[in-house]
Amino acid sequence: MIAILVAHAVAALLAPLLVRVMGRNAFLPLAVVPLASLSWVVTNWGTDQKLQIAWASTLSMNFDLRFDTLAAIMCVLVLGIGSLILLYCSRYFEDDEPRLGLFAAEMVAFAGAMFGLVVSDNMLLLYTFWELTTVLSFLLVGHYAERASSRRAATQALLVTTAGGLAMLVGIIILGEMVGSYNLSDVVAAAPHGWLAGVAVVLVLVGALSKSAVVPLHFWLPGAMAAPTPVSGYLHAAAMVKAGIYLVARLAPGFADSAAWRPIVIGLGLASMILAGWRAFRAFDLKLILAFGTVSQLGFLTALVGTGSREAALAGLAMVIAHALFKACLFMVVGIIDHSTGTRDIRKLAHLGSAAPYLMVIAILAAASMAGLPPFIGFVAKEAALESSLVAEVLPEWARIAMTAGIVVGSILTLAYSIRFIWGAFGRKQLKRPSPAVQNLHAPGPLLLTAPSVLAFAGLAAGFASSWIDHLITPYADELPTELDKPYHLALWHGFSLPLGLTGVVIVGGTVLFLAHRTIARLRFEHPPLGNADRMYDATLQGMDTLSLRLTAFLQRGSLPLTQATILITLVALPTVLMFFFGLSTMPSTRAWDSIWQLGVGLIMMAAAITATALRNRLGAVLVVGVTGYGLGVLFALQGAPDLALTQFLVETVTLVMFVLVLRKLPAETDPAAVMGSKFARAMLGIAVGAVVAGIGAYAVAARTTDPISLLLPDAAYYGGDGKNIVNVLLVDIRAWDTLGEISVLLVAATGVASLVFRTRRFGTAPRVADAPAAQLDAVSASNETTWLLGGDLIDPRYRSLVLEVTTRLVFPTMMILSVYFFFSGHNAPGGGFAGGLVAGLALVLRYLAGGRYELGEAVPIDAGKILGIGLTFAAGTALVSMFLGAPALSSATLELTLPLLGDIKLVTALFFDLGVYLIVVGLVLDVLRSLGARLDAETVGERR
Repeated sequence: MIAILVAHAVAALLAPLLVRVMGRNAFLPLAVVPLASLSWVVTNWGTDQKLQIAWASTLSMNFDLRFDTLAAIMCVLVLGIGSLILLYCSRYFEDDEPRLGLFAAEMVAFAGAMFGLVVSDNMLLLYTFWELTTVLSFLLVGHYAERASSRRAATQALLVTTAGGLAMLVGIIILGEMVGSYNLSDVVAAAPHGWLAGVAVVLVLVGALSKSAVVPLHFWLPGAMAAPTPVSGYLHAAAMVKAGIYLVARLAPGFADSAAWRPIVIGLGLASMILAGWRAFRAFDLKLILAFGTVSQLGFLTALVGTGSREAALAGLAMVIAHALFKACLFMVVGIIDHSTGTRDIRKLAHLGSAAPYLMVIAILAAASMAGLPPFIGFVAKEAALESSLVAEVLPEWARIAMTAGIVVGSILTLAYSIRFIWGAFGRKQLKRPSPAVQNLHAPGPLLLTAPSVLAFAGLAAGFASSWIDHLITPYADELPTELDKPYHLALWHGFSLPLGLTGVVIVGGTVLFLAHRTIARLRFEHPPLGNADRMYDATLQGMDTLSLRLTAFLQRGSLPLTQATILITLVALPTVLMFFFGLSTMPSTRAWDSIWQLGVGLIMMAAAITATALRNRLGAVLVVGVTGYGLGVLFALQGAPDLALTQFLVETVTLVMFVLVLRKLPAETDPAAVMGSKFARAMLGIAVGAVVAGIGAYAVAARTTDPISLLLPDAAYYGGDGKNIVNVLLVDIRAWDTLGEISVLLVAATGVASLVFRTRRFGTAPRVADAPAAQLDAVSASNETTWLLGGDLIDPRYRSLVLEVTTRLVFPTMMILSVYFFFSGHNAPGGGFAGGLVAGLALVLRYLAGGRYELGEAVPIDAGKILGIGLTFAAGTALVSMFLGAPALSSATLELTLPLLGDIKLVTALFFDLGVYLIVVGLVLDVLRSLGARLDAETVGERR
């Protein structure tokens, strides 16, 4: 199973290259991938296999795969029809089709994602593949991105299915936590009960029904017909829309008796079958007829597999197979008609049957199966469905009657629109000669006809082989209860029975309905009785846009102080109100201070904070705010946390530098008229925020009922992470995934700052001395003064400080050595990549302040973006290196070497992760200096490099 997933991933990566080399013929070797995978499915049919690969076990995120009868059935459809669709694509598209390589990659990737979805036992893994199919569907539906209709259809499908998927994720989490396992097999075997389990089941059903386009979440599928026909034939007939059916079938053995289950799946399923069947009967576009017919059949399938009886499950799986065969075939037939005539409108097609008789034969075979006529597999499945609804003891009598009546009515509509499809596509329509579109017909090639031919004749052969199909799918059906003394089996002939009589009613009723289609068309049903779902979707989006605009206009007035005040007032009010009404069982025990030094530092910090509210001078306010930051570092040191203290001092220093760089472009003092609110009110708000945060922290500590996990960290750091510095080992090993996310955010922040400053394009390195204007270089060369910094000679003498240049020349190497020391010592002593990177960044700040932008370019003549990228590569690459050395991803793996002269050396992979952190911090500081410093300096003097 893993090999199949990897094969599809590799094929998807190679697809663009193959298309570039081979053109549309690249689809032929790509079709071999699902075809070869299908051979594995066939050879392993009947086995119940499980594969477990541990990953993040504590989060229940393991690669748990399961291959059984239900998975095998779905895999045959996904892989078998997938290979035929790719074969069809090799002649459907032309070599000059735009983005054909990307399309091929997305189709192969979709086949792999659907296979992963079907064989996933872990529900979180299933959800991952579920959303992957959603994204790939969005890309495939929107293949013709230049068309507004394609963009709208892709967006609509993405929003509806993603919203349903998010609801399903909540239900998955509830069920997983209630059962204590996220494996589907465990959840179904120990299905929980109660109101919470009922809510979870409804949420999961929302996701399944949205994916399978069941009313009222059906409207996205007809719109998705804007996609290329191979996409419709695969995603919307055989693969993606079957994902919801599969999930309902997978959960039915455990949850069919839940209170909300049958009313939802049977009620909405039959409603979909009837309403969409009516819309299909009235459509004029061949593709829309099939689209609404697909919605109708999906509703039928949902009702069958969700009934929860053995007979209904057997009928449901038979209909799943039949639907995949005839609907994929008919979509391909429509694609050939559109490809050959240039239209899909049945009003513009006449005498096509005479012009393309073999194509008409293929279509008739598939449509007959869709209509449920003997001897096709569609007839066998429909007979089984009628039988299952008549004998379904799991339903009350009135529900059995209603379900049977719904199936009959829906089947009448299905027969009617099936006849109308054949008549509309191939009929003469009382015309003596072919219509203009048919006159210009260019005959389809044999390879284009191969795939639909295989599916059409397979539907006929499957009808005669229904007993063999029954043997293949019975193992799943036997998982559900039956009330019959003699188990029901699929067969082409069951003798004269009530289901056969109902089939006669369907044939007569459908034929009469088709013959009356002109009369029905004259009645002009312009306004659907239940409204138009597509317009409801538009109204919902418009309402959400309006609500968001009004809410934003109310909260975001364009004033940063007002926005900040709103956030802080909410932070104060909400926890205070909750604590007042709900109270807290444990009161915190506190003491004012541990030593008199803490009191002194605290008083200084309080005085600085109060002073910040009164100062009008921006630089003065920044400096006193910095005092509070340095005071916090002192408190860390007094409390025995030197690593935190060091980091706090360095971060505060870098922050002050950034403030100073920005303040150079702002007035020295704030305008009193622009200050919002009184100083007293702002000071009180700050005090309230501090008090609430301190109170929450105190109550959180008091609420602890067990020993803190921090007691285990020293041993975990030393024996698990091979380091004595607990903080550093936490960052680079125990919580390395968090750190990787945080440094990624740092990288995004650096890019954002550069984007805001540069606006139009991103500039590379800071300018070097050789880039200075010729007049400045001539003046420097004529000077006999000692050069301490190369860039310093280009500074205006009024702003040049010789003392600072000399100091920088002496201190810079020391600071760089110190940064390297912090980097290497951080695993066992205060320091680490973050602290070392900050020290190196401060060294670069010093060189910039002393020598200007040209000195910055001389110090690091490398683009900051490259440093950031290299750092992220080191950090992320450590995950792979750790796994190759036998350790979990992003955890410490030790490599011991013996080298000449150096002796025994012990390397920990966390060192290279820390190197990535070091480089990202240096790159961030360099990017800020380049953006807020060197670039703004250049604009000040009029340079436009």
